[in-house]
Amino acid sequence: MRAHLRRGGLIAYPTESCYGLGCDPRQPHALKRLIAAKGRSAAKGLLLIAADWAQLQPYVARLPAGQLARMKRSWPGPVTWVVPASRRCPALLTGGRPTVAVRVTAHPDAARLCRTLGMALVSTSANKSGRKAARTAAECRRIFGTRVRTLAGRIGTRRRPSTLIDLTTGKILRP
Repeated sequence: MRAHLRRGGLIAYPTESCYGLGCDPRQPHALKRLIAAKGRSAAKGLLLIAADWAQLQPYVARLPAGQLARMKRSWPGPVTWVVPASRRCPALLTGGRPTVAVRVTAHPDAARLCRTLGMALVSTSANKSGRKAARTAAECRRIFGTRVRTLAGRIGTRRRPSTLIDLTTGKILRP
């Protein structure tokens, strides 16, 4: 799997509410392939999931202690925070904005995948832009065919995507 991702490969994997479509966030050509596979605007940006905070740190600017503590209290769990991006964070992740969306996942398979790979992964719903997200491996294979390596597993019980909150303002962007 690691070699597949290093070569710019895409994967689909179960998350809390649906299958996620992902890649290595350090591979610009993989980010471009993922955006094209979804038919999504690069201006939307992408979010990252991880097994722990350490895997997200390279993408996030230094945060005040209070903000960092607030964010960590919600993890692992279905809360994605929009935070100031580090200077090293790829523009394709941020959509050209000074922020990046990050989450420490509570889904055991997704967390294990990040731990095994030793890195955060891009995680966007496995669907064509504007369509319903895939909830099974079979749906992923139907949508993306062989362009995406699909990992078998069960999604979590959550019916809605993760809550999205702007860390700086506290504004809930997606309930």
